[in-house]
Amino acid sequence: MKESSPIHHEIDYIEISVTDMAEAKRFYGSAFDWEFNDYGPGYAGIRKKRGGEAGGLSLESHLSTGGPLVILYSTDLEATLASVRKAGGRITKEPFTFPGGRRFHFMDPSGNELAVWSEK
Repeated sequence: MKESSPIHHEIDYIEISVTDMAEAKRFYGSAFDWEFNDYGPGYAGIRKKRGGEAGGLSLESHLSTGGPLVILYSTDLEATLASVRKAGGRITKEPFTFPGGRRFHFMDPSGNELAVWSEK
């Protein structure tokens, strides 16, 4: 499938810094079924389901916490919550409601905080 053209001023790609590439790929693959394009030991592209890449995992010796919050979408928040827990993610905010749906926050094995939201 052909990748669409980038859109002016739209977020196009996101990089997640990780301290252990193998563990990060295992975690994100297990929790979200992500697949990767390997570009050597220090970088792995995150494959989009429809072709192309959504971002990448970048190996770093240490992380700076804080900054923008990456929020993923789920059609089944409870199943995704269970999957993140099973993969070893640490839940930092249990599911809560907000205008438009529900979401939870978690920490990955490298200490990055992300969130997942659903309309239900």
